[in-house]
Amino acid sequence: MDPAVVARLQHNYGLDRPLLEQYVRYFVELAHGELGESFYQRRPVAQAIADAVPNTLLLTITALAIDFALGILIGLYQASHARRRSDVALANVTLFFYSLPTFWLALVLQLCCAVWLGWFPTGGITDPAIHDSMPLLGRIADRLYHLVLPAVTLGLVGAGGTARFQRAALLDALGHDYVRTARAKGLAEPAVLVRHAWRDALLPVITLAGLALPFLLTGAVLIETVFSWPGLGKLAADAISARDYPLVLGTTLVATCAVVLGSLVADLLTAAADPRVRLRS
Repeated sequence: MDPAVVARLQHNYGLDRPLLEQYVRYFVELAHGELGESFYQRRPVAQAIADAVPNTLLLTITALAIDFALGILIGLYQASHARRRSDVALANVTLFFYSLPTFWLALVLQLCCAVWLGWFPTGGITDPAIHDSMPLLGRIADRLYHLVLPAVTLGLVGAGGTARFQRAALLDALGHDYVRTARAKGLAEPAVLVRHAWRDALLPVITLAGLALPFLLTGAVLIETVFSWPGLGKLAADAISARDYPLVLGTTLVATCAVVLGSLVADLLTAAADPRVRLRS
């Protein structure tokens, strides 16, 4: 490259300034919401992230709903049938899914459900040929149709861990004195399990829900890449491949904020569900 071009680029990006000055300038611009300009997209990093975040939130919230709905139901069933054959079988199944790499499960579901059976599209967020010409309900259905496989992939892997947490918490709660008192009063076992033990057993699961948000955001990097879902994860992967350092740093900052926000949400949900936490604080 022509040295004059190199010098002009260094001046444009402020790389000819002292390192400390560059560091201070970056934080001043960051405080004003300025994350720089993407090298390969040729637009502000903040704008690229703003376009990608809604897609990732849609995928993450849907996967979280699948994760906890399925995981809690399986955990309830296992706790009510503890140490029976069905409990052992489900324990092995949930451990299997919890141990699976998300990208491997994504490729298997993509091969089986999209390529072989043709039930779902192989990737993308909408059908580019007909989406814009559809009515509102058709566009929503098209978006949900493309959402199924990536959301189910993330949800199945997460549900395996949630079910194991829920089962352990329920078995611990069922050994408390208030559960024995409820049984002594003649309450049916489903009422004892759901109305008395389940609320106490939800506390560790609520904490898990808050901490699962950043995990899903980072796990979505692979899922979004496999299914060509235009979210924050795919944006980060493309930026890494293109060595787009401003965009890589911007996505990293968003992921870091998600971790902090997830921990805060977990604490707030735990305090809301358990009065003892509010009293201690």
